[in-house]
Amino acid sequence: MLRSEDAGKLVLRLGLGLIVLVHGISKLSGGLGYISGLLTSHGLPPALAYLVYVGEIVAPLLLVLGLYSRAAASIVAINMIAAIGLVRHKDMFVISKTGGWGMELEGLLLVAAIAVALLGAGPFSLGGSDNKLN
Repeated sequence: MLRSEDAGKLVLRLGLGLIVLVHGISKLSGGLGYISGLLTSHGLPPALAYLVYVGEIVAPLLLVLGLYSRAAASIVAINMIAAIGLVRHKDMFVISKTGGWGMELEGLLLVAAIAVALLGAGPFSLGGSDNKLN
């Protein structure tokens, strides 16, 4: 029997995973030069830029598949906190011309990642709902 809670977990997990994955694919095709420069400008080692691939390729793929979803969502949340801290922190208290929050997308992705980390993947996943990491 299809339960709406289980379907909701699936929709949330797939939506979050696919949206973040598109950002990761962009980084694969465009390279990490921007991220490396950004890290360097904040006094951080540029090699940390490769962690973007974990947060925007590996973790979202795990979310879409429903494997280790809690851990993957936690990685996405950390990735979003880093993105907000490094790039979007200036928009924290900005309201756009259309009335939206200045960092609407980042905020929504962070909240969705935290929700998946707390809720788990649900039964519509390759890992099933019995796994503590799922």
